[in-house]
Amino acid sequence: MNSTANIAPRYLTKSHFKLAVECPTKLFYTGKSGIYADSKTTDDFLQALAEGGFQVGELAKLMFPGGSEISERKHEIAVEQTRSRLAKTEVTLYEGAIRHGNLFARVDILRKSGNVVDLIEVKAKSFNSEGGGNFRKNNGEIRSEILPYLQDVAFQRYVMNKAYPELEVRSFLMMVDKTKVCSVDGLNQKFKISRVGDRASVTVVAGTNAETIGAPILTDINVDDLVDEILSTPLKAPGVSGAFPDLAQAWAESYQSDEKINPVIGAHCGKCEFRTTPEDQTLKSGFHECWRAKAGLTDAQINKGTVLDVWKLGKAKKQDLIDRNRYEISQVEIEDLNYREDTEGLSDGQRQWMQAQNKWPGDGGFYLDRSLLQQEMATWAYPLHFIDFETSRVAIPFFAGQTPYSNIAFQFSHHTISKGGTVEHKTQFLSAEPGVRPNYEFVRKLKAAVGDVGTIFMWWPHENTTLNAILDELREDPQKPEDAASLEAFILDITTKKGKGGDVREGARAMVDLCRLARLAFFHPSTCGSSSIKKVLPAVMQCSEFLKEHYSKPVYGSAKGIRSLNVKDWTWWKLEGQLPASPYKLLLPIFIDFPKAVLEKLEADGEEGISEGGAATTAFARLQFDTLIPEERKAIADALLRYCELDTLAMVMIYQAWRAWM
Repeated sequence: MNSTANIAPRYLTKSHFKLAVECPTKLFYTGKSGIYADSKTTDDFLQALAEGGFQVGELAKLMFPGGSEISERKHEIAVEQTRSRLAKTEVTLYEGAIRHGNLFARVDILRKSGNVVDLIEVKAKSFNSEGGGNFRKNNGEIRSEILPYLQDVAFQRYVMNKAYPELEVRSFLMMVDKTKVCSVDGLNQKFKISRVGDRASVTVVAGTNAETIGAPILTDINVDDLVDEILSTPLKAPGVSGAFPDLAQAWAESYQSDEKINPVIGAHCGKCEFRTTPEDQTLKSGFHECWRAKAGLTDAQINKGTVLDVWKLGKAKKQDLIDRNRYEISQVEIEDLNYREDTEGLSDGQRQWMQAQNKWPGDGGFYLDRSLLQQEMATWAYPLHFIDFETSRVAIPFFAGQTPYSNIAFQFSHHTISKGGTVEHKTQFLSAEPGVRPNYEFVRKLKAAVGDVGTIFMWWPHENTTLNAILDELREDPQKPEDAASLEAFILDITTKKGKGGDVREGARAMVDLCRLARLAFFHPSTCGSSSIKKVLPAVMQCSEFLKEHYSKPVYGSAKGIRSLNVKDWTWWKLEGQLPASPYKLLLPIFIDFPKAVLEKLEADGEEGISEGGAATTAFARLQFDTLIPEERKAIADALLRYCELDTLAMVMIYQAWRAWM
């Protein structure tokens, strides 16, 4: 154990407690910037814009007017300020600081009346208030997705009860209520986010109060029964189960003394944020330390892949393999997978087996089901339309009449390929003006862009989901636009939707999902089984002579080359070491004033081809605030146009590579 002499108090905060529940060993790695890698260390400003969490917190305060904020950042001073104000009979505090021993918490809202204190934790997560929030499963267990929030409240109430045993504490969760409708325009824009160093600061627009925010879109719900259950039953974390107070105290002592808790490896390690990549190991890797100690693997073995890296392998199966001391990806056996060959194209099990064994049918550097691709391509009609949408779903609506996390379609890009093979960036749409509802105009422009003929392609069903959401909006709108019937007919023509009974409504020109086709017909080892467009594009660029020949010269956006609406004389195929660089790394970032690591995380996509709270969503939120100077607004809009253009060009490139291999 490290000596604790002369060490300043290090309190187990509610965020540290949450981390320990995920994995107690993480307490040793957290907060050591510049020593250990930490992928969750993101810029608060961008995160606040994308998710709206800080704004929700400020909105909640307006629902409890007359309170005072404990803004002091030094723990002990904040604790004393809170204690002094709680001596009053009636008081409301924002960010009240409470401490018991080495346990410390900031409470979003504390409301004291006489001897009773309401402890209110505010979350940007959406829920349905009808039926009490539906926090339990049918068998009575607390739902896993809500449990961390309730454990957070339980930690705060435990500390509060210990610090103020003379008070009766009631616990509440206040969340974004999906059943509520925003009654005022520009509600989101009343909470302006500014950047102060690496932190976000929210300024409430002058004149904003409980009356001007309209009907509440946040609902608080008493969770005392759930908190009682959490505090009275064993708390479980990887490798440990014990009484809530005992584990909290043990974790607090370990954190205070900076003592590493003996690691327990398992499936939970798959989401470890303290892990370096094989390409970048400038910082220490907590993940590698744990797996070296417990699995006996070298860094080289870990970097080759563990069972945690198997694409779409379930958490239970990963845990089972680890429990049987099978740690390396090469130790996965075919019996461990749901391996099937009686499917159209590659089954998930077949992709997993290729990844685990680093082998596939044929002698090439990748697998391609040419027969399946030819069969699919024979059904396509020219011109080919490649489309990509950027959308936003934020907690606090931008417009009246919307529910929280309503769908906003603010941008699309559109490439075409003619029957003769001519590629063209044909059309694009971006709604960048604050306060303008874009959805209907978005559909109008898309309808004009793709016309009445040709096959339409998307990457993952995001575009299909977005259009179906706009269809619902159209049908429910009491003031339908004059062209509502035309817009509805267009959406029905190019989308599909599963009904509650399992039946499927499919339009005559229903969009083709190229991501699904990539999953069924293409495998390259560099994708690690994924069919994300940002994995597939670099993979095909590595092995396509067609792409090398056509895009290694500055022909994109040139007068005699490929038409582009946003770039000129651009080269997309450029070597970075021994491999071509990902085209996504060749563009200037959407935000040039933020750290590269933060931007890479925001711009990363998942299997679905979009990033929840990603760079484009963040940019749209930023554009909605009228405090941007024109130069900033133009720079963000231009970057958005280039990025969305690349998403549809990426689809074109993948299609071209496949076609050349036929």
